[in-house]
Amino acid sequence: MELERALADFLEAQRVARLATVGGDGLPHVLPVCYALLRGPAGDALYSVVDEKPKRGDPRRLGRLRHLRRHPRAALLVDAWDEEWSRLAWVMVKGEVDLFHAEARLEPAPGEEERAIEALRRRYPQYRTMALEGRPLIRLRPTRVLHWGGPESPLADLRDPR
Repeated sequence: MELERALADFLEAQRVARLATVGGDGLPHVLPVCYALLRGPAGDALYSVVDEKPKRGDPRRLGRLRHLRRHPRAALLVDAWDEEWSRLAWVMVKGEVDLFHAEARLEPAPGEEERAIEALRRRYPQYRTMALEGRPLIRLRPTRVLHWGGPESPLADLRDPR
C-alpha cells in the first residue's frame, strides 16, 4: 500500500510512535518506538529496530517480539500534540508485520535491512553509534490507515477513510 503524500510527510515529521500489539493474554500491549518510513515500488513500510538501550533479558525475547510472532499484525500510532487543539493530528497505520533476526526464519530482501537501518540512523542521531545490524527488526506493511487532524493541522484537508 502506498501512503498519501501528506500522510507520509506527517509520519516523517514526527519523532516517536506507539506500537500496539496483542499480548499472549489477548490484551493490548502498547509501547513507544522509534521508526522510519521507507517508500518503494512494492509499497510503503515502517521499520523499528530493537536497539542497544538496556532491555530486561535477551532482546530477541522481548514481549513485543513474542506478541508479533504469535499475532503478526500491529498498529502504529503517530500523533502531533499541541496546546492549541485545532493543530492536533494523528495517523494510525494498521498492517501485517514481518520480523527479521527475531527467532524467525524470514530474511529481509537484499539491501532491505541496510536501507531500513540507514533510514533509522538518519532520523535518530543516537543510532549512529549503535550496532543495529543483525538486531531484531520489525517491518510493518500498511493495510489500513486512519487519520484525523484539527482545522489548523497538517492533516486538516485530508478526509479520514473511516
